[in-house]
Amino acid sequence: MDSKLPAVHPGEILREEYLVPFEIDPSQLASTLKVPSEDIDLLIKEATPISAELALKLAKYFRTSPEFWMHMQASYDLKTQAAAMKAELDKIPEIEAA
Repeated sequence: MDSKLPAVHPGEILREEYLVPFEIDPSQLASTLKVPSEDIDLLIKEATPISAELALKLAKYFRTSPEFWMHMQASYDLKTQAAAMKAELDKIPEIEAA
């Protein structure tokens, strides 16, 4: 995980690339997707990870793929965990090529 790009939470992408440009209110999106408003609110506040169920619904609504949303979450999780574990990971040697 040597990427210099910052970790981006899927909630930030949902908020900045979809809700704001399309002028979609979070509660309106929740109603359309038939999910609790709190689920969308927590996601766009970057306070919760995206679920597989929500990824499927967002993909259908926004004509993306569920993998788009899930890969973004996985990337975010890996980058934030790698940062948290940096000192520990730095102590692990890499295998030598034969």
